[in-house]
Amino acid sequence: MRLDKYLKVSRIIKRRTMANEVCAAGRVSINGKQAKPGSEVKTGDIVEIGFGNGTTRIKVLKLQETVRKEEAADLYELLESAGK
Repeated sequence: MRLDKYLKVSRIIKRRTMANEVCAAGRVSINGKQAKPGSEVKTGDIVEIGFGNGTTRIKVLKLQETVRKEEAADLYELLESAGK
């Protein structure tokens, strides 16, 4: 699954266009390597997202094309939250 789509489906970033911009700006990495919006995400990958005051790290647990709002958090495990 594309990285920008995963960030949107998992609701880590609310809109796909915003996810695309964050990736294109070089603020997202997969397993320590800088990632583009079209980079492939697989289960087990560690994704780091640089927000204004810190970094959020997540581990990809599941990939799904669509998911209900209540189930979105089941797609990843939060390893480190921004600003901590």
